[in-house]
Amino acid sequence: MKDVLASLNYNSIVILSFFFLCLVIFFLNYISKDKLNRIVFSNYRSSLFSPLTYIRFFTHIFGHQNWQHFMNNFLYILLIGPMIEEKYGSVNLLIMIMITALVTGIFNFVFTNKRILGASGIVYMLIILSSAVNIDSGKIPVTLILICLFYIVNEVFNSLTKKDNISHASHLLGGLCGLVFCYVFK
Repeated sequence: MKDVLASLNYNSIVILSFFFLCLVIFFLNYISKDKLNRIVFSNYRSSLFSPLTYIRFFTHIFGHQNWQHFMNNFLYILLIGPMIEEKYGSVNLLIMIMITALVTGIFNFVFTNKRILGASGIVYMLIILSSAVNIDSGKIPVTLILICLFYIVNEVFNSLTKKDNISHASHLLGGLCGLVFCYVFK
């Protein structure tokens, strides 16, 4: 057992720490019968005089509605995230995650009446960043253009045609943040 543990490599500090933090929060929320998500790990319109309002601008990315929601987000995050962390560095990735959380949190607070939670905006930020990993000397990869095109068309279509509890605006904003980060952090 000691040899097995010694051979493990915590190869992506931000991504793995994000995963384990969200996993712990998921189980604590389950134990609290969703109270933890409602109070701390969801973003929604609330009083500007409440300190929790400002905390939730960031913490909504840590809460997940159910196991399927958690798994869908973290399959992508664990697949794409380590490559992005290696390319841009742990500190820069952490900054990107927090900015994306803040942008989606503020947008949701100001423009919608929805309660949002989850790391979907982070997933879409990572997807866009992954398609632009090989940007060289001012040349734009065709894969970046195609992913942005398919992604934007799909999210706009879904937001107009589906009546679900998914924050398509968070997906679009996460992707937009990823696009901005491609050029800011290159």
